Amino acid sequence: MTRTVCYLRKLAWLLISGVFIAPIVNAQQTAAEPDNTPPQTIEKPQNPIKPDEQFTIVGSQSQAEIDWMESLHSKVSDTVFRSAFWFDGFFTDNDDDDRERPNVKARIRLGWEPKARDLSGFDNKFRVRLKLPHFKDRLDLIFSDDEEDSLSQLPLEVVNTREQVEDDSFAAAVRFVHHSDSDHITDTRLGVSSGDIFVRARHKSRYSWNKTHGLRVEPALFYFVDDGLGARLLLEYDYQLSLRNQFRFDYSIRGSESFSGIRWKHGFYHLHQYSLKRAGALGLVIEGERNGENGFIIDNYTLSYRYRFNAYKRWLFFEVEPFLEWPEDENYKTTPGIALRVEGYFYKNQ
Repeated sequence: MTRTVCYLRKLAWLLISGVFIAPIVNAQQTAAEPDNTPPQTIEKPQNPIKPDEQFTIVGSQSQAEIDWMESLHSKVSDTVFRSAFWFDGFFTDNDDDDRERPNVKARIRLGWEPKARDLSGFDNKFRVRLKLPHFKDRLDLIFSDDEEDSLSQLPLEVVNTREQVEDDSFAAAVRFVHHSDSDHITDTRLGVSSGDIFVRARHKSRYSWNKTHGLRVEPALFYFVDDGLGARLLLEYDYQLSLRNQFRFDYSIRGSESFSGIRWKHGFYHLHQYSLKRAGALGLVIEGERNGENGFIIDNYTLSYRYRFNAYKRWLFFEVEPFLEWPEDENYKTTPGIALRVEGYFYKNQ
């Protein structure tokens, strides 16, 4: 099983980083076409450029040749897209020109989360999702070690409150969507996570009323070969204070045959959008256990403020998140820290 997980992990990283070890894209590759985004001037290049060529946030062909970040984005996106297009070809006899293009999304996050008594908190995550058109967009391939695919995390929770072995967080899964519309989705996943084979069924529903209230209900049932049967319920309530301000409450409860008691987690957030490119989130997360060997216990309190902004490229995001923790294993001593992150999105469907 360990060899299988290592192979899948290498395959996932090959999808998003193979461009660094093989020249798969030639110098004449066409970069993304400019959109209606207002032109942004850049430093004049040394090589001659056509006078009628515009430099935009997306990037023209000549700009990609002189802008290494735009060139990198184009190459990584193409690498993942070609892998998905090749895989989807196994399920159809149509020529390449007649086939629908897969929808590919990849996300890479590099982070450092130093805190008192631990300055080595590096947080590097990735997630690749391949949506295959041959299955009418009902089948996804997902490679990830991100919290988004973890049943133990809340939707807005990013700071790692528990130490994890890097290899243990990797997951590879096939997701089949049984039903999907704007407010409801039912899906099933089959894959490998933390070296254990699993199957998970989930239903997610969203409700809203009076233009200010929102409710998300998400029950899930899962089975791990090593850990046994388990279930989780996630509830999320949103209250729209104003056009740019929102209050959110998250509640998660989880049980499994692999541990005694019930794991619970509460999250209280105030979200504020400063502009189209800047936002902040003030949050308090409390987690613990009940009905276990130790009865009712609170494991940790986390108070944080996350500031997120988009800069330089429209696909590039930065985060600064100072936080305070009060962990039970440190006798609830105040533990300050800060998280610094860079996140890049790579996508292509044509």
